[in-house]
Amino acid sequence: MSVDVERLEHNMAKLTITVPAETFDKAVTEAYKKMKNRIAVPGFRKGKVPQAVVEKMYGPDMFYEDAANRVIPDAYGQAADELKDLTITSEPQLDIVQIGKGQEFIFTAEVALKPEVKLGEYKGISVPVEPVEVSDEEIEEELKREQEKNKREIPEEKEAEKDDVVNIDYKGTVNGVEFDGGSADGYDLKLGSGSFIPGFEDQLIGVKPGDQKEVNVTFPSDYYAQDLAGKDAVFNVKVNQVKVVKLPILDDEFAQDISEECDTLDDLKEKVIRKRIADRKQESADRDKQEHVMENIVANAEMDIPEAMILTQARQMTDRFGQQLQMQGMNLETYLQYMGVTREDYDKQMEPQAKHNIENRLVLEAIADAENIEAGDEDKQKEFEKMAQMYNMKVEDITKMFTDSEDEMDALIQDIRVNKALDIVTEAAVGVPVEKVEASVDEEAAPEE
Repeated sequence: MSVDVERLEHNMAKLTITVPAETFDKAVTEAYKKMKNRIAVPGFRKGKVPQAVVEKMYGPDMFYEDAANRVIPDAYGQAADELKDLTITSEPQLDIVQIGKGQEFIFTAEVALKPEVKLGEYKGISVPVEPVEVSDEEIEEELKREQEKNKREIPEEKEAEKDDVVNIDYKGTVNGVEFDGGSADGYDLKLGSGSFIPGFEDQLIGVKPGDQKEVNVTFPSDYYAQDLAGKDAVFNVKVNQVKVVKLPILDDEFAQDISEECDTLDDLKEKVIRKRIADRKQESADRDKQEHVMENIVANAEMDIPEAMILTQARQMTDRFGQQLQMQGMNLETYLQYMGVTREDYDKQMEPQAKHNIENRLVLEAIADAENIEAGDEDKQKEFEKMAQMYNMKVEDITKMFTDSEDEMDALIQDIRVNKALDIVTEAAVGVPVEKVEASVDEEAAPEE
């Protein structure tokens, strides 16, 4: 097999891959063997028709598509492995140049290559900062959320009122036919929460445990499931329980239950609540700082990112989202139907974020190279320990997974280098009070006299 490389504009390349005739002929024979049991020719038992007879009757090209699909993946993979000086960053766009029995099989693969990055200024970036402060109002709001988290729901033999929780079994129908997602048993519904179709919860005001209730509603015209949008539905509801929500009293005893560090409610506010809010704000400020630094560094850099690289990244992002949906019991196809978009539409929506991710990654990799950043054994060990804790696995097993795979280890090393580069540029950033940044912007915007 041979490979010729033609460099194209915008960091694209065309690989012309030539496969020996005998390799393609063997693939044709394999395609024949796969199909022969489905081929019927008068005078021959099914599955016993010789390849030469089939090719004479129907033409050898009947096996070409299958043969090409057998040859291309291995040939392309081998070619990509051989081209160590090229970093391919997209799926190949394939085109068959020559195909025929007894001939070399020739095809091209157009691919995106990793762009070179010309770095600009990346240290000493000015970032707007403002002090992390926590107001008394924020503390009271957080305290109320803590109170809500520790509420109790007490069953009572009473008529349901707004803000009560009713435990119900329900079965919904449209025109007498049940629909997906329209039934459940033992469901806790807080009346007044607005979590069900408009009108559903209002009709349960006044029900008691053991009641049977017919609830009539109309799905909103913009309902996510298009087959239900705007339609009338009937829900047969059985009330199992009516539960009253009881909030704990905000006193010293409550504080002691929440934290062993606290003796009084004031302790809880200062030692726990204020610190929690401050930590959360600081994490948000740190993320904003990183984003601001990266935005400026990317703007200062020069790179020519091929569209094929962005499209491939967008597709991978969609695939990962589909995997997350599967873990939640839904598939990507169903989700896209609910959203009223095609897979191509969704990939397109992902492209701006894909471009953003690629720019950040390329710049950080270039900085890691410029700063001669390395990933030492201690760095890798920390990552192994972190992953072991995250996935509830033994550190030794995580370590073996990476040491057994050169590609996985290379990816881990690069991730460590990139994270170190991000730390360097973030720590080197110069904080500027927000007031000064705003004043500077106003001065620039002021018209000249």
